[in-house]
Amino acid sequence: MFKRAVSVVSMALAMQLLGGCAVAPWERGTLAKPQMALESNPLQTELRGHAYGAREAATGSSSGSGGGCGCY
Repeated sequence: MFKRAVSVVSMALAMQLLGGCAVAPWERGTLAKPQMALESNPLQTELRGHAYGAREAATGSSSGSGGGCGCY
């Protein structure tokens, strides 16, 4: 009795998990719109990241050197 209940619950859980990962074909056009992008301007974000990386590489490491005061 207990094994059957466990198997029914595990089967129901598996069906719920596997059923939630599908996107209907007619919804793909909606998800591909520019408004749905995670980054509103990916080029600007990439340039800012590049500039930040160049500044941090010039200091020697991403963590500040020196004392606990936050100065370099």
